[in-house]
Amino acid sequence: MDKPGKRPSGAVPVRPAQRPPQQTKRQSAVRQQPATHAERSRGAARHKVEFSDKRRSWLRHHLGTAREALQRLQQSPISTLMTVAVLAIALALPGFLLTGLKNLQQLGSNWGGEPRVSLYLQSSLDDQQADRFSRSLLLRDDLLAVELVSREQALLEFSQSSGLGDLLGYLGENPLPATILVLPRETSAAGLSAIQQRLQALPEVEEAVLDLAWVQRLASIVELLKRSAWVLGGLLALTVLLVVGNTIRMTIGTRRDEIEVAKLVGATDAWVRRPFLYTGFWLGLIGGVTAWLLIQLSLMLIDTPARQLVALYQGEFELLGLGWVGSFILLLSSLMLGWLGAWLAVAKHLREIEPE
Repeated sequence: MDKPGKRPSGAVPVRPAQRPPQQTKRQSAVRQQPATHAERSRGAARHKVEFSDKRRSWLRHHLGTAREALQRLQQSPISTLMTVAVLAIALALPGFLLTGLKNLQQLGSNWGGEPRVSLYLQSSLDDQQADRFSRSLLLRDDLLAVELVSREQALLEFSQSSGLGDLLGYLGENPLPATILVLPRETSAAGLSAIQQRLQALPEVEEAVLDLAWVQRLASIVELLKRSAWVLGGLLALTVLLVVGNTIRMTIGTRRDEIEVAKLVGATDAWVRRPFLYTGFWLGLIGGVTAWLLIQLSLMLIDTPARQLVALYQGEFELLGLGWVGSFILLLSSLMLGWLGAWLAVAKHLREIEPE
């Protein structure tokens, strides 16, 4: 029997556990402490998506979608060409009509912009009596200016403008009367008509002619044609919407299975709608450019005949085109109509396609 206090034979001596130094305890405690808020935020910032990255990804996706839509149009050139031709004709008609009206307005403004009344005097009046009568007209309050054209001066101007000088030389006397050109103070249609009637009632006047009457008629015709052009433009804009919408509808029908699969994997309506909107965008852009080319070609064809016609009336004329503003409006309208037609078609037919 072993004595107490003595170690039994064969036993392994057990050393008492040594206490670690104080510095080791502090280091262990620091390692076991959880990460602070600053350390966690620094680690999370490494995986945050920046706004610039989102913008580049969004732009890259839109560019890829637009490129794919253009490639799909190129894969069916015949149907695309027919659609673009219909859109170009529908857009070119109102544009050409409005351009023609702008040229008519320019023509009317170049020929006699101020309202004048021509007073053809009695043939019995000699030059002295015509001069006294013209001076008396200067005292009227309803007239701004008076210009006397004598019989000799009228004959000279007529022979130069008509080319009949040789024939007029065979006449025994001057058949043309003296003329007085007056500029009325009133410029309204009612005021000009009243002045014309008052001057016509004078005993020295044989006939009073309002020179601006044909210009006013031309302005009325231009206004009527302008409103007709806007009505025609509205109807043709509706035609563009229907043509683009029908094209997009057929495209949706051919890609129905693709749309159902995309919706099954979680694609949103905006993601599915985007390629078709770019298809309408390309159709509108190509149709607008083609319409602009058609208008420019038409103006080039009628430029020379228009100049020759105006030259017969002793006038100068420069045919106006669409200009920068008109071209921008045409292209912007075609783009909006193409996009709107595609959006309406997709909004209607996309709701009908749902995966089973």
